[in-house]
Amino acid sequence: MSTDQLTAEQFESLRPHLRSVAYRVLGSLADADDAVQEAWVRAHAAGTAGVENLGGWLTTVVARVALNLLRSRSTRRETSWDAHVPDLLVSPLDDPEADPEGRAVESDRVGVALLVVLDTLSPAERVAFVLHDQFSVPFEDVAAIVDRSPAATRQLASRARRKVRDAVPAQDDVARRREVVSAYLAASQAGDFDALLALLDPDVTVRVDRGPGELSRLLRGARDVAAQARAHFGTARYSRLALVDGSPGLVTVLDDGTVYSVLAFTVRGGRVVGIDILSDAERLRPAAADLRRRPSGPHAYPRDGAGRRTP
Repeated sequence: MSTDQLTAEQFESLRPHLRSVAYRVLGSLADADDAVQEAWVRAHAAGTAGVENLGGWLTTVVARVALNLLRSRSTRRETSWDAHVPDLLVSPLDDPEADPEGRAVESDRVGVALLVVLDTLSPAERVAFVLHDQFSVPFEDVAAIVDRSPAATRQLASRARRKVRDAVPAQDDVARRREVVSAYLAASQAGDFDALLALLDPDVTVRVDRGPGELSRLLRGARDVAAQARAHFGTARYSRLALVDGSPGLVTVLDDGTVYSVLAFTVRGGRVVGIDILSDAERLRPAAADLRRRPSGPHAYPRDGAGRRTP
C-alpha cells in the first residue's frame, strides 16, 4: 500500500466522529453508517497525499456524501408521519466510555427534539447548521460543501439557528431529568396510575413509532399517557435507565437481548412534557449493537465475496 493511501487504522480512529457528523446531517443511524462507508471507499481510493488535516478532510468527504443522500432521499411522510421518531443513540447511563455521538448530544438543549427540528430544514440549512454550530467547521469550508458563498452559508446557518431556537425547548438539568425518569420507571413497573399522573405535564405529548406498516400513534394529555404506561407495566419490568441521545432515558431489553423499545424524555419544571418511543425492530438494531459495545480495532470496512475485510 502506498504511504499516500488512507489506512484502515487511521480511518478507524476517526470513525466515531465521522459517524456523528453523518448521523446529525441525516438523522438516521443506518444512513449514517452507509455515508461513512462510502466516505471510506472514496477517501481510500483518492489517497491522502498533501492532506495536512486528515480529520477535517474526512469530515468534508462524509458531509458531501451525507448531503447527497439527504437531497436524494425519497419523501417518507406518510399518514403516520406525526408519530415518526428519529433514530436514537443509546449507551449505558454510567459508562465513561459511552459513544462520542451520545456525548456530543449532551451539549444540545434537547437531543431528540433537535433532530425533529432538523428534519424540517432544507438540506443546505441542515448541513450548514450541523457542521458549523455543532462541529465548528469554518463557514468557508461549509460553503464549498453546499456550493454557496461564505456569506450565503452564514445566512443558511442563521436561519436554521432561529428555527431551532424557536422550536426546541429548554430542559431541566441532567440530574433532575434522571430523577424524573427514574421515578417514571418505578411508577410504570408498579402500574401506579396516580404516581404516573403526578410526573406528567397535563399537556404531555407521546409519539410511538413502531415502524412501517405498524400502528404508530400520537398521544396527548396526562391521563391518556398514564393509562398507556400502566397498561404496559408487563414490558416495563424489562426497562432500565440509559443515555438516549445523551440524556437520561429508558431502554427495554428482553431476556434474549432484543431491544424492544427506546424512550427519550423531555423534562421541564420537574415534569415529563414529552416522550418519544421508538419500537421499530429494524431501526433498533443499532441500539442493540451500541449497548453491546463495539469491539476495538478496525471493523465494518468493505468485505469481499468471501466475507474478508478489505483492505
